[in-house]
Amino acid sequence: MNQTVDALSQRAGQRRFPLIALVLLVPMAIINLVAFVLPVLRLGQISFMESRSGGVLTGNYSTESYIGFLTDRFSLDLIGNSLFLSLSVTFITLCCAYPIALFLHRVSPRWRNVLFVVTVSPLLVSSVVRTYGWMVILGEQGFVNGLLMSSGLISSPLRLVNNWMGVTIGLVEVLIPYMALSLIAGFGRLDVNLEEAAASLGANAWTRFRRVVFPLTLPGVALGCLLCFVLSISSFITPKLLGGGRVFLLATEIYDQAVIQLEWPKAAATSVIVLVIFGLALAFYSRVVRRFE
Repeated sequence: MNQTVDALSQRAGQRRFPLIALVLLVPMAIINLVAFVLPVLRLGQISFMESRSGGVLTGNYSTESYIGFLTDRFSLDLIGNSLFLSLSVTFITLCCAYPIALFLHRVSPRWRNVLFVVTVSPLLVSSVVRTYGWMVILGEQGFVNGLLMSSGLISSPLRLVNNWMGVTIGLVEVLIPYMALSLIAGFGRLDVNLEEAAASLGANAWTRFRRVVFPLTLPGVALGCLLCFVLSISSFITPKLLGGGRVFLLATEIYDQAVIQLEWPKAAATSVIVLVIFGLALAFYSRVVRRFE
């Protein structure tokens, strides 16, 4: 009799658990629906609409915005420029942040928290402020050119802003904390004992890093690359300010189409294409992570 009662109680508890989980998920589902799903659907709807002068949307629908984008050489160059910039910034950020994350992983716990705060402290400052700071540092009368000219290495100031160089430097500095955080989160499988075992078998420092350390940290590398790629291809403030209107990317073009030209369908279509790129990057990341597992 007692066993029967226990079995019934266990089944009732199993029924209540999915119900409780469903109730707890409802608020987040509503927030995602209102804040993400519905705006994206509305964005897709606008991308198929036609507009008159002044940004007035009509009730007619067509694929003119997508056809115009995919058949325009300038628009295709925007995709190429954005992909090239995002991939190069992601690679440079990875090279800069990996030693920092590895050092934080190996440093003694006494200093780890302090150094971790120092690493993420740039996130406490707005990216707009940091971008303006780079405009001052990299300008013709800035610190970098002043140092190079005073040392005699150059005779005239270098152009470090209003071009690809300035945008790349600014984005790398902005994204290093994000990459470092992602790498540290993925260093959980890194075991010192494995490195010691490899050293005992005669592996030098480079071989240990290439055959043991780096393969074990690949999940964190993949996560950091995905995050930096998405943030860099969607970045607007830094390319707009440090590019000086001479660096044309998808994000800056969306702003110009929506705010300056008032071409809402074109801006929406370009935004949808950026979302497609995000989806492809996420699918590639999922495939890479499955191979690691």
